[in-house]
Amino acid sequence: MTAPTKPPHTVPAPGSPDRSPDGKHLHTPVITWFDEHARDLPWRHPEAGPWGVMVSEFMLQQTPVNRVLPVYEQWMSRWPRPADLAAEAPGEAVRAWGRLGYPRRALRLHGAAVAITERHGGDVPSDHAQLLALPGIGEYTAAAVASFAYGQRHAVLDTNVRRVFARAVAGVRYPPNATTAAERRLARALLPEEERTAARWAAASMELGALVCTAKNESCHRCPIAAQCAWRLADKPEHEGPPRRGQTYAGTDRQVRGKLLAVLREAHTPVPQAALDRVWHEPVQRARALDGLVADGLVEPLPGARYRLPL
Repeated sequence: MTAPTKPPHTVPAPGSPDRSPDGKHLHTPVITWFDEHARDLPWRHPEAGPWGVMVSEFMLQQTPVNRVLPVYEQWMSRWPRPADLAAEAPGEAVRAWGRLGYPRRALRLHGAAVAITERHGGDVPSDHAQLLALPGIGEYTAAAVASFAYGQRHAVLDTNVRRVFARAVAGVRYPPNATTAAERRLARALLPEEERTAARWAAASMELGALVCTAKNESCHRCPIAAQCAWRLADKPEHEGPPRRGQTYAGTDRQVRGKLLAVLREAHTPVPQAALDRVWHEPVQRARALDGLVADGLVEPLPGARYRLPL
């Protein structure tokens, strides 16, 4: 007698993402929902091209869409191709980054543009390994560009996707603080076989986490897979791990670095130390923040206690 096959709607025990289920029952409702509710974002337009997708992925790391949109539009207008950015000084990328935060991303994006121009004739490569070899690009960004720009089949695991999978499949409120090997195995197991469908699934599951399956105040009544969600079916058990604290900003070195960079972005000539000293009252923290900016390559020190964005 042939052993009965496992029902496709079987849900793994809470907290056990290794028991990878068949994702077919999730694909259609999530992708259908995405077709109806996806936001109209400029990097999703065909004219954005792979470069527009790459720029958006750098900017969207730890930064909400509403803050990214105006900077993205200005960036793409000024530098519509990687070679356009590569021809500029890296300090101009830092200047144009504005107040998006985590400005090292601007330097990394500039470095990627230079490498794309030198190694790939100015075209963002479609090969995942070649993307991964670009400076400043890790596994997530390589997979996202290959998937969203070129329609390839890759597991794209950002915070939103990880939260959707944690709730819908593993039955827990939040994913681990850092991406685990078990999460990667689960994401690969849930990928549709057909390449274009897999790319659509990657974008759709990410959008579901951003708009519906949010970290707080989730909208289960709007969720297309609420009836199959393991966390909801288990009556939404509370998070059992360490408390999840939001990142503070006020009074941190990050805030001081931002204030110092704001002065340098506004200036088109070297800035004297005295002008930087005025932006923060505490000299030890101010000096530490400035030293960190220099060490990160975001600021260049010059003779005579003057500073500028990198050339």
